[in-house]
Amino acid sequence: MVDRATNAFLVPACLLAIGMAAGATEVKVPPPPSRGISRTHVLFEDDFAHDLRHWKSDRTGVWTIHDRMLRAHLPDKKQQHAFIYAGDPSWADYALDFDVCAMRGVDKGAAVRVEKESGIGVDLRGPGYQDILLHRREWQMGKAPARNLNGEWHHVRVEARGHRYRVLVDGALKLDRVDEHRSYPRGRIALAAYTGGVGRCTVYYANVVVTELE
Repeated sequence: MVDRATNAFLVPACLLAIGMAAGATEVKVPPPPSRGISRTHVLFEDDFAHDLRHWKSDRTGVWTIHDRMLRAHLPDKKQQHAFIYAGDPSWADYALDFDVCAMRGVDKGAAVRVEKESGIGVDLRGPGYQDILLHRREWQMGKAPARNLNGEWHHVRVEARGHRYRVLVDGALKLDRVDEHRSYPRGRIALAAYTGGVGRCTVYYANVVVTELE
């Protein structure tokens, strides 16, 4: 089990606020979008057709594969979180692409350049917020509006080049920030699940691809 303090970068203080309820029962998740993957400079990819042998989670019973999607389901309790990690600690300049669909709750996201259990985190917040946050540990680096309703798939791309981070949602650039502290020069990726203040989280991920940036 990963220490809460160690994972502060993935649990921003904003998640402590009480969010809007997103529905108590889960409906059937729509199929994920079919995406053609460029084979140029691919460092890692997973379509979740088989198993999770290339991933390592910080708690059991949360992450499973369903119909070529990665599903995270947390207990209905406030401020629960879980992370699943993949990749190589030596990765430096790269882009992380993934599709995400929340069915219950508000928060979902990822992190890049993860060293041990700390890195640069992205939080795509749904009902009651409709925005996206960029964090270095508990410090917010940026915030922008981003429509993302539950029950819909959305594509997120996070680019890390030098100490500059660009975040795109459904093809639109939302954040472009430089880490003045020059932290986290390299590291793995992580996908995240949070219950936050609403106390619910069921989220699906698909089409995870990491490509090297020149």
